[in-house]
Amino acid sequence: MKRFLAVIIFGPLAILLVVLAVANRAPVRLSLDPFNPGSETLSIDLPLYFVAFAALAIGVILGGIAVWLNQGRYRRSARREHNDAVRWQRQAERAEARAAQAVTPAVPALSTGAPLPAGAPLPAGSTLPAVGRRAA
Repeated sequence: MKRFLAVIIFGPLAILLVVLAVANRAPVRLSLDPFNPGSETLSIDLPLYFVAFAALAIGVILGGIAVWLNQGRYRRSARREHNDAVRWQRQAERAEARAAQAVTPAVPALSTGAPLPAGAPLPAGSTLPAVGRRAA
């Protein structure tokens, strides 16, 4: 779809530029000496379409440079925010690793079902099942 739109837009534009170049192929004198425009030393004869296309290209390049320079503060802000996000992600990962190391089962004997060693105190809040008693 993008390729189709590009052909639809840039095809007629290319045809228009070719027609412009053919219609304006007469030479014009481009003089770089503002004090003596008739001087042959700093002047060149070029087709008019070349002068027009060169001016267009120079304008596009200078406009791109101006936009790039003006957007520097946004790129700097985005770079700073990216670095902050990376730093916060690393801090969160370190905190998760520390939390995973710090968490140990409160009562490993009861949570795994293994018996407590002889003489070990009962964990707080736990009761032993009644052995040998009948439920009444």
